[in-house]
Amino acid sequence: MQIIDSHLHFDSFHAEGEVEGLIVRAAEAGVSPLVAIGGSDEANRLAVELARAYPDQVYGVVGYDRDEAGKAHDLDALLDLARGEGVVGIGETGLDYHYSADSAEAQRHLFVDNLDIAAGLGKPVVVHSREADEDTLRLLEDYAGRWTRKDAAPGVLHCFTGSLPFARCLIDLGFMISFSGIVTFKNADALREVAAEVPDERLLIETDSPYLAPVPYRGKRNEPAYVLEVARLLAELRGCELETLAAYTTANALRFFSR
Repeated sequence: MQIIDSHLHFDSFHAEGEVEGLIVRAAEAGVSPLVAIGGSDEANRLAVELARAYPDQVYGVVGYDRDEAGKAHDLDALLDLARGEGVVGIGETGLDYHYSADSAEAQRHLFVDNLDIAAGLGKPVVVHSREADEDTLRLLEDYAGRWTRKDAAPGVLHCFTGSLPFARCLIDLGFMISFSGIVTFKNADALREVAAEVPDERLLIETDSPYLAPVPYRGKRNEPAYVLEVARLLAELRGCELETLAAYTTANALRFFSR
């Protein structure tokens, strides 16, 4: 059985010299490949380095996240990096009005810059959105209208925590929906209702490591091997075997992050 962790951050693991062990533990659990997510200059460089060092086990995604809003960025350099070997998507990028509403305008400008690169290269975008549904949908609608590839979705809303109407709007735009360990949390009944409704062909799973460890690991540092707990919960919700859910989410991720 193969499962893909479609979203994790290697930064802290790399800083502590734990990348090799992390990849080995994931592989032993049947979790491979892993999608290394960028979001800053440092994280982007690391994602590319790991994708090149472990070409069969790590895919790279590069971009500028909402925390980078208002800073000076070399978008031409990002474009060159995005064209490189092992890079399969643009992101993480998007909008977060929960923690950073004061930078909303700058976030939107940076988000559009990332979307422009994704549309131009035909590489899907990995999107963060929190308490910004209306602006997220407005900008993604324009972006989806410029998406020309027929063999892959234009993007994914990662670590989804939104409403069913929001999910349906994203699905109508052709987007994938990815669920993290949050869906296993005790107070996540509403989110589980959404997760049960997402079409098979639009579903991805992730850890968002090192954050958001699923039950029964909640409170510990998350890692890719734990994505199995997300898969088990989703299989139960959707009334299918774990192996079935693993098969179609893996196929979805391989198609979405095609190289």
